[in-house]
Amino acid sequence: MEIIITKENSVVTAALVGRLDTPASLEVAGQFESLKAEASGTIVLDCASLEYISSSGLRLFLSLRKAAGEKGGKVIVKDISTSIRSVFMMTGFLNLFEIQ
Repeated sequence: MEIIITKENSVVTAALVGRLDTPASLEVAGQFESLKAEASGTIVLDCASLEYISSSGLRLFLSLRKAAGEKGGKVIVKDISTSIRSVFMMTGFLNLFEIQ
């Protein structure tokens, strides 16, 4: 699992590459913590190269959304695959995030 973080003006984009399963969630938790520091602006989670997401990965997304809500920011999830969209639909995450 790799996360490539870029910042342009007040928008931080995190490109997620690979599988966000339980072991990977533990590995990238620190990077999600650094994203929370930017949560007063807009955070874009680019999922074009995300192959899989587990409940641990969903928990990271949810904690980032909560931090953004507390700081007046927002989280946008973009370019999710059909399989990840199904997971989002089953878990109610489609209603929690702005999906592009």
